[in-house]
Amino acid sequence: MALQGAASNVIQDLLDELATRLAGMGLRVSGVIESSVDKTRPCKAMMLRSLDDGSVFSISQDLGPGSQACHLDPEGLVLACAAVEQSIARGTDVVILSKFGKQEAAGSGLADAFGAAISAGLPVITAVSPAMMSEWQNYTGGLAEYVPAEVARRAAWLTDWSRRVMTSRACA
Repeated sequence: MALQGAASNVIQDLLDELATRLAGMGLRVSGVIESSVDKTRPCKAMMLRSLDDGSVFSISQDLGPGSQACHLDPEGLVLACAAVEQSIARGTDVVILSKFGKQEAAGSGLADAFGAAISAGLPVITAVSPAMMSEWQNYTGGLAEYVPAEVARRAAWLTDWSRRVMTSRACA
């Protein structure tokens, strides 16, 4: 399932909220969401936080005091991805991944975590920006569900979604 229709920070907060609510329903939730330790310098302090144990993986490279650009740290992405894959191997019910973006479309970033979840038949919740829709549709073979952020916030929607995906997994 791909969330859409809100700013990135709003979507990341929603992913965190969904993880908490799903865990409250008794589901095992794994994955990573983006967070910025320093909201005044979001590009300089981007992190992925593990939903399993709260571990944080820095995904920003410090380019020095004069830099205004954001640069992803590939090592941080690799470590976060490996942690999610290990979590999937240990057993989980739902995987939440911060986003499907340029890195994932190119086969890096969290692409292996997406692949591991899909191979294990697990439901995945992520964010996909409008700019990446074509790549996401190609990646999922057009089988992904798209949900506006305001709809995903509704308790009734999440309860219905979790029942539906867990029932379909049990029947598979």
